[in-house]
Amino acid sequence: MADHPNLATFRSIHTAFTTGDMDTLATFFDEDVVWHTPGRHPLAGTYQGRPATLASFAEEFQLSGGTYSVEVRDVFANDEHIVALLHATADREGKRLDQDYVIIFHVSAGKIHAAWEVWNDQPSVDEFWS
Repeated sequence: MADHPNLATFRSIHTAFTTGDMDTLATFFDEDVVWHTPGRHPLAGTYQGRPATLASFAEEFQLSGGTYSVEVRDVFANDEHIVALLHATADREGKRLDQDYVIIFHVSAGKIHAAWEVWNDQPSVDEFWS
């Protein structure tokens, strides 16, 4: 059986994100995308629109001195969703982020319309970014 097309979409998104290619990354997000980052830290919140969402990614790289890295554990996709099981690492101000998380993407017409992050240990994520 062939892979679902949204798996290829995710692979392209991941490659663009990990290489810092924000121009390519932007092509995968709907203009009105809504990105939900949970927690109680400076990057937490709901980002409305492509520019705000991409700016939040850039801030992750900036605050971590470019050390923010995401490893793909597994990805599942259908016509409406992509679910990515991920592992993030980063260093910041003597602190280390090293944990699993999930991003649930809502996809329509080949574009990401919404995304929700779910972290394994949210308090440690809050501490890392604070």
